[in-house]
Amino acid sequence: MRIPLSWLREYAAVPADATAEDVMAELVKVGLEEEDVHRPTDELTGPIVVGQVLSLVKEPQSNGKTINWCQVRVVPEGTGQSLTGDGIEPSGVQGIVCGAHNFAEGDKVVVTLPGAVLPGDFRISPRKTYGHVSAGMIASVRELGIGDDHDGILVLSTLGLDPEVGTDAMELLGLYDEAAEINVTPDRGYCFSIRGVAREYAHATGTAFTDPAGAVVVPTAAGAGYPVRLEDTAPIYGTPGCDRFVARTVRGVDPTRPTPPWLSARLRLAGIRSISLVVDISNYVMLELGQPLHFYDLDKLSGDIVVRRARSGERLRTLDDKERTLDAEDLLITDASGPIGIAGVMGGASTEVSDGTRDVLIESAHFDDVSIGRSRRRHRLPSEASKRFERGVDWQVADIAAQRAVELLLELAGGTVDDAATDVGRAPEPRVIDLAADFPARLIGREFSDEQITGALTDLGAAVESVDGGYQVTAPSWRTDLETREDLTEEIIRLVGYDTIPSTLPVAPPGRGLTRVQQQRRRLLNALAAAGLTEVLSYPFVGERANAVFGSPEEGAAAPSVRLANPLSAERGLLRRSLLPGLVELAKRNHSRGFRDLALFEAGAVFLPAGPLGTGSIPPLGIRPDDEVLDALYTGIPDQPQTVAALFTGHEAAPSAGVTPRAWDWADAVDVVRLMGQVTGVDVVVRQGSHQAFHPGRTAEFSLRSGEVLGYAGELHPKLIAAEDLPARTVALEVDVDLLFEAAADVIVARPLSTYPPATQDVALVVPADVVAGDVLEALRDGAGELLEDVSLFDVYTGQGIGEGRKSLAFALRFRAPDRTLTAEEASAARDAAVALTAERFGAVQR
Repeated sequence: MRIPLSWLREYAAVPADATAEDVMAELVKVGLEEEDVHRPTDELTGPIVVGQVLSLVKEPQSNGKTINWCQVRVVPEGTGQSLTGDGIEPSGVQGIVCGAHNFAEGDKVVVTLPGAVLPGDFRISPRKTYGHVSAGMIASVRELGIGDDHDGILVLSTLGLDPEVGTDAMELLGLYDEAAEINVTPDRGYCFSIRGVAREYAHATGTAFTDPAGAVVVPTAAGAGYPVRLEDTAPIYGTPGCDRFVARTVRGVDPTRPTPPWLSARLRLAGIRSISLVVDISNYVMLELGQPLHFYDLDKLSGDIVVRRARSGERLRTLDDKERTLDAEDLLITDASGPIGIAGVMGGASTEVSDGTRDVLIESAHFDDVSIGRSRRRHRLPSEASKRFERGVDWQVADIAAQRAVELLLELAGGTVDDAATDVGRAPEPRVIDLAADFPARLIGREFSDEQITGALTDLGAAVESVDGGYQVTAPSWRTDLETREDLTEEIIRLVGYDTIPSTLPVAPPGRGLTRVQQQRRRLLNALAAAGLTEVLSYPFVGERANAVFGSPEEGAAAPSVRLANPLSAERGLLRRSLLPGLVELAKRNHSRGFRDLALFEAGAVFLPAGPLGTGSIPPLGIRPDDEVLDALYTGIPDQPQTVAALFTGHEAAPSAGVTPRAWDWADAVDVVRLMGQVTGVDVVVRQGSHQAFHPGRTAEFSLRSGEVLGYAGELHPKLIAAEDLPARTVALEVDVDLLFEAAADVIVARPLSTYPPATQDVALVVPADVVAGDVLEALRDGAGELLEDVSLFDVYTGQGIGEGRKSLAFALRFRAPDRTLTAEEASAARDAAVALTAERFGAVQR
């Protein structure tokens, strides 16, 4: 909402020297957010004055264009020089070249003199053109930044003005005014008006407020006006679609009269384009009082006005010249011809006021906020009227707004008003709220005096009655958001001052902090990020195929899933059993945008139902369920283990001079899982594995020493890569970190580094081809004893000299003692013990 300061000063005590920034600083105190400042003088500076065309000579040019060589007086004749500056003639008569032809000798126009700056940083200076030195410019409304019309220059008589030559045109056109723009939250709809903002400014500053509605006197109607019937007898949103309809008739108006500059300037600063006098008056009253109006051409109406819901097949051409198919829930304004407007949203083109209109019917109605909001969204038809009706409009101001529009029409457009008036509908019951005397203190955390409570509520416009133990508060008609004692308490502290709430920092209880699992989770995720992976977040909604492929290691195995009752799309109607489908989608999106070298990871829950879920009934609201009911509810929730998944595509680094980047492969995925085991202090067992989503020969299975499977890593299956259009050799992993954290050590103690030299020995073992290398490595580790510091596989050989159905595995063993230098005999003895255990377990033979 933009608030022109000159308008605000009519109803609130805003200091004469206050700027828009000053006004916003005050409004922030009462919870209105500042947005922007609109000040025409930021882009438009003088000298810009009223000039009179003394002579006009038309000069055809060789390019086919005809220009006007004008002599324009810019100071009153006989007053001497009153303007100074380079290019301003001492005589006060400027020679100006003008290409427009919509003016004549004697017309008064707006002249921008040398030294003036127009919007777009267009600087005016004497310049030679078409054989003349043009010392200024005769301006159009577009060049002044006050309109879009560029068909010709601004002739002041078309605005009904006849100012003295030399008058400051910026003051004449209201260009010295400024506006403060504020953000109005949905619960503060009354602030979509000068009336509401002026009241809030008075609250913030403690100064006087003059209600513009109080200055309007509504005369007693002398009979019934235009017939109106309210037929929304079966409200579909809990309240009638229209509970008040005021109609007034003004006859003999002249809609072709110009809009006065003061009115168009205020509308422009408020962000509304000036259209025509009659339309501008309706917008002006809406901005001033917050009550949207609609004007009908009375001669285009036929029969009674009826407010009702739409019927099947009805259509309406709205003021934006679009044909709209109406819904049965739309609230309509109709006459004998059918629909003539969507109530509270937009009127119909058939009854639009035009230059030929002579008699005007004014509509000032009160509509249900829910009904208007749904019609606006249904037809994608936002309007200034619907914006206000959706947030609640004061029921009591409808007749006042209609009378204000009548007065402006009579003053500016002429005509006479009918003594008869229409006012149908029934006032809603005032909302009465009980407020215990101690409730504000209990809710806010500071004490309030009786004067502070009653004073704040009275300033709001509420009626406050003291009762035993508290107050009975009748909310004002313009505050439709006040419904509960919490709402009243919020208003009390808002007006007393948020800065009066004491600031007390909570003291953390000793011995508390992150739980064991929270510490482990933080350590794990930090380690992955430090290793160069990027954390992402994906949606937990997937399709059936994704859960079938990623949600179970074995192809064709059952993968029960949780189905959503109201999915975002039919293709993603299940909760995920794996994080990998989300990472695949993210990788595809990044690839489509040119990002191909990816190392992504995500931590989150997966949903693994064991069978039918849910409970037969939902416990009632407002009562804590007993333990049995809670147990039944918890039983109906699927198992939701926390997992971490990662996905790699492309290369580990970008190419650079002298460096050939290495492509990610399955070993990187395995190393990430090993890193997860290191940071949690868990000894992770790695062996050959199989999973339907992974390559059949390049998949690792991870487990605990106890045998529980943690997860899988490796290359994704080639068929899956092709189906998802991923790069070849895309690698991934997924690990159940709940199991990892459960097995993790409470405290990870770093092993001290020995300063003694290592003893290294290699061993090559021939084993049957079906023996897993990882199992042989574990046997070497178990057999070598405590002196073994590290063992790793560095070669696998099959072929000549080994024998059919057998393979050779070469391992590097590193031995070290913490307190001495090992002898060759000690290292050899440990190696021999390790080899002996492999022979016992697998029949290994040393080469």
